[in-house]
Amino acid sequence: MPEETDAEHRALFAALVESLPEPAWLVDSASLRIATVNRAAERLLGLERASLLGRGARSLAATPEDLAFWDQVADGGDPRIHSDTLVLRADGLPVPVTRHVTPLADGTLRWLLVTLHDRSEQRRTEAERDTVIAELRATLESTADGILVTDLVGRIQAFNRRFAQLWGLPAELLQRRDDAAIHAWMTRSVEDPQGYAKRLAAIQEATLLHSRDRLRLHSGHVLERVTLPQWSNGRPTGRVYSFRDQSEKLAADQRIEALAHTDALTGVPNRHQLTHRLAYALALARRDGTPFALLHVDLDRFRQINDSFGSGIGDRVLIETSERVLRCLREVDMLARIGGDSFVVLIHHADARGAETTARRVLEVMAQPFTFEDTPFTVTCSIGIALYPGDAMSADALLRHAEAAMRGAKEGSRGGFRFHQPRVEVDLRSRMRLDHAMRQALAQKHFRVHYQPQIDLQSGQIIGTEALLRWRDAELGEVPPAEFIPVAEESGFIVAIGEWVLDRAVRQAADWLAQGWRMPVSVNVSALQFRQPAFVDGVAAVLAAHGLPAELLELELTESILLRDADGALQRVQALAERGVRLAIDDFGTGYSSLGYLKRLPISRLKIDRSFVAGLPADASDAGIVRAVMQLAQALRLRVVAEGVETPAQRQFLRDVGCDEYQGFLYAAALDSSAFEQRLVPQLAERLQ
Repeated sequence: MPEETDAEHRALFAALVESLPEPAWLVDSASLRIATVNRAAERLLGLERASLLGRGARSLAATPEDLAFWDQVADGGDPRIHSDTLVLRADGLPVPVTRHVTPLADGTLRWLLVTLHDRSEQRRTEAERDTVIAELRATLESTADGILVTDLVGRIQAFNRRFAQLWGLPAELLQRRDDAAIHAWMTRSVEDPQGYAKRLAAIQEATLLHSRDRLRLHSGHVLERVTLPQWSNGRPTGRVYSFRDQSEKLAADQRIEALAHTDALTGVPNRHQLTHRLAYALALARRDGTPFALLHVDLDRFRQINDSFGSGIGDRVLIETSERVLRCLREVDMLARIGGDSFVVLIHHADARGAETTARRVLEVMAQPFTFEDTPFTVTCSIGIALYPGDAMSADALLRHAEAAMRGAKEGSRGGFRFHQPRVEVDLRSRMRLDHAMRQALAQKHFRVHYQPQIDLQSGQIIGTEALLRWRDAELGEVPPAEFIPVAEESGFIVAIGEWVLDRAVRQAADWLAQGWRMPVSVNVSALQFRQPAFVDGVAAVLAAHGLPAELLELELTESILLRDADGALQRVQALAERGVRLAIDDFGTGYSSLGYLKRLPISRLKIDRSFVAGLPADASDAGIVRAVMQLAQALRLRVVAEGVETPAQRQFLRDVGCDEYQGFLYAAALDSSAFEQRLVPQLAERLQ
């Protein structure tokens, strides 16, 4: 009966263990071997019931503490324990568990009930939480912002090191974690403690407030404070303050602002600031009806300083110039550097007399010698003056007028000043319109080439022609070359015009040659066109394109072209001559002639300028010059053609002194190609008779 009772009790305990939801097994207290185990334990350990029954309890221990516990029980020690430990799975992996061992007594049998709570998921959750906390703490410490977290009543919950650094909090104060002392330190640190305290109280009262403001500390730092509510479970639990040091950014902004309005070299206002000040001056003058003046100050021959001493000395000259000019001005006036060696002075409440007084003071201080590296030198300046409201009513117009007046002063004697002259402005606008109209005329094929016959003085036959450009504009009418050619030379458009005339003239000469008329054509070349690197190749290309022999083309060059960059000019004319192109010196006698240099040039003709022909034969001076030119030409074995012959008396004089050819209204003005051909027909008929 006792055995049946023991068996019943064993079965009862086995059923009890099996019913437990968590892993459990019974250990025989005498043998310390497993007597029964439930399925939850099988799953946890990864072992089947059969392999677990009869195993020693120590075999499932995974830590020294567990082994010591079972040894203590075997020695009769306390069999009770409640602790966190590890058990080994069948695959050798430890499983974290909370283990509870309780003795059970029933009659003579003693059992130890081992129950386990699997802490694997808890451990994973804790590990994930610790990782997140570590990452958050690392993020908090790595941010450039100082972070302070408080509860709703202002008690400090957390902060990072950057917060302590920005506010200069002592380490001892931080270690005490005295919230009141920390807040007091922060209040004392700001420049406006009362405003700071008032603002902080308002923030704490408004639980959901999002705010941003700026704090200035006694240390010189400027902090941007951003405050946001802290939320937990859908309700506010505190407040997060973020502090960012704006000191460097503000300093940088101030530097950028200064650079945007100040000249980096001299420190005076730049063009941008001048524009603002000029707009203000205009508004003030319109309101009060007071005049003001603009002075455009430009240094004379400043490039020579850079070329002679280097840009470093040039910069020092500009700096000292600004300092000298500033000494001439009142506090209400303004000096601005608008670029290079150009300055503008804005003089408030100034009429013409006031502007002139200031201009003379500037000229006086600039006349004083500069000395750098023990070398004294003088830097003068030219000043242009424009007055409001007499000269213009807008800022742009005033600046433009002052600059134009300055250019007029430079074209004069330099080192002086000049007031704006309305006529000059009109001329500038007229030149701009003319330049635009020229460009349109070339694009729209409104230019045309006429040909003035060149006559042999002995035979009276046409022996050549000069190609001359003509232009009739729909609005401007017939525009004389003397009016538009200087504008084209100034703007550089003369190169395009010259290339077009050369092409048309060569093509026309080629057409005449195809008709049996061997007619040399002369084409004028400007200085700018002649200096183009590809000029010689361009002439050769035009001749080749139209199939004209080079000896039928003559290029007319002035003395100034040939004498400027003499070596380069000599190389070009020699290259042209080698290709067979003939060369003539146009307007001979009007420039400076070096006879030694002329002797080296491969030229074939001299052209006497019309200014020496006009007074013939009565003007003794003109007659003497023409005779001298003829003697020179005969010595150099050059042919001579006279321009502008309008009377028989002029023609006879030229014939008598040995001139070879002439052209002018006496025979014909410049003709279009058809009219020119009509002059050739009778001459050709005479040859055929």
